[in-house]
Amino acid sequence: MRLCSIASGSSGNCIYVGSEAAHLLVDVGISGRKTEKGLKELDLTGNDIDGILITHEHADHIQGLGIIARKYGIPIYATAGTIEAMKGCSSLGSVDAGLYHEVKEDTKFTIKDLTINPMRISHDAAQPVAYRISYGNRRVAVCTDLGAYNDYTVECLKGMDALLLEANHDVNMLQVGPYPYYLKQRILGDRGHLSNENTGRLLCRILHDGLKTVLLGHLSKENNLPELAYESVRMEINMGDNPYKAGDFDIQVARRSEVTPAVIV
Repeated sequence: MRLCSIASGSSGNCIYVGSEAAHLLVDVGISGRKTEKGLKELDLTGNDIDGILITHEHADHIQGLGIIARKYGIPIYATAGTIEAMKGCSSLGSVDAGLYHEVKEDTKFTIKDLTINPMRISHDAAQPVAYRISYGNRRVAVCTDLGAYNDYTVECLKGMDALLLEANHDVNMLQVGPYPYYLKQRILGDRGHLSNENTGRLLCRILHDGLKTVLLGHLSKENNLPELAYESVRMEINMGDNPYKAGDFDIQVARRSEVTPAVIV
């Protein structure tokens, strides 16, 4: 199974997860042209994609969805609340209602040889989810856009072989940055985004011997730096109450507009 970020950041997100037989995208928050370019780097085309898993309806997750879904007739999987919210997004254009497939939190479904299990997340959207995807006994997760985590989150993310996890902002950069007060409060709130430090603390609770790679994703362009996210998360792991050190794991930062090397599990 492969996990690869085509694009990840506050300006657009598109993640690929696939096996030899099944190919999925998690969100299409970049243009159709950029999505196709990213797939080409993976030796794929839109015709190869078996499904698009949508986490929520914000523009940085669905910007190119309408174009790609219409062009290739790809099924779209999302919660009922997200589907209704997307239907109200004029920017999507006309999408055949038959392409939408409703999913439910903690209810597994399969696409070819991949099993997908949505999980609840805390974000200011209609009915947002993250996705856990398994192939046999191998498991990966794509989990971004969560302002807070709890024991449920931890349990859902335990036992992963690889995961893409949000490290959205540095708290100090956000607080002194140019964003208006209300937006800062939204990002810092329980339905906003995870800071670098909180991402590190969450990782401390889910690290295990079998974890192969952690991709840090959904970095803010204005309120974070790749080097800062990387070092802050590593520091939290090294200082945390856990038996591991950051050097025990492969930790990478997903690039804003470049395809990352594929993680093979």
